[in-house]
Amino acid sequence: MKRETVPSWLEILLATQFFATCANHLLASRNECNLFCTQCEAKPAAFCNYCRSSDHSTHRIRRSSYHDVVRVSEIQDILDISDVQTYVINSARAVFLNERPQPRASSVPICKAPLSSTHSCETCSRALLDAFRFCSLGCNLRGLNMEMSTPAMVENSPQSSGKDHVTRIDDVGSSTTSDKDSCNDKNNEEPPPKRVARHRRKGIPQRAPFF
Repeated sequence: MKRETVPSWLEILLATQFFATCANHLLASRNECNLFCTQCEAKPAAFCNYCRSSDHSTHRIRRSSYHDVVRVSEIQDILDISDVQTYVINSARAVFLNERPQPRASSVPICKAPLSSTHSCETCSRALLDAFRFCSLGCNLRGLNMEMSTPAMVENSPQSSGKDHVTRIDDVGSSTTSDKDSCNDKNNEEPPPKRVARHRRKGIPQRAPFF
């Protein structure tokens, strides 16, 4: 999935709560709101089979089972899911919508990756069964947003500013030059004259007069 190909309805789909009882058909059987239309983007985003009309006859997505997944057959034609790990749930291949809580050691997850797995989700680090980049559509979208924000952060950082970089180089150069000049000035200074030891000479001896 590329950022420029992310549809506007994807974020709505990931934030939608499914399998709630339809308020318009409380007494009807199988009244779970498990349908989502990719064209209308109207509230409520999830609706039941009785609420479906001719306006929702195409491009609708229905989540499989009672897990936060959508069938591959119902989404692969309208969304690139080549980077997302797929699982087989209720005899149908599906992808998870959002990141799931990491399983504890005592619990048995629905789709457990082997302990020797060398693949992991680039966003949440969950172990993956196969060589995919993400464990869910939500992690895929978060990964795209991170890739989009990283170049901007690098571009705005002081290290990436050419002007600042030149200034730092000039500062270092001028500092080095001034140090050299200071050293040269010290070397060119005339040494102080050496002090010559002077010995005091005795005066001419005088003889006492003869009287």
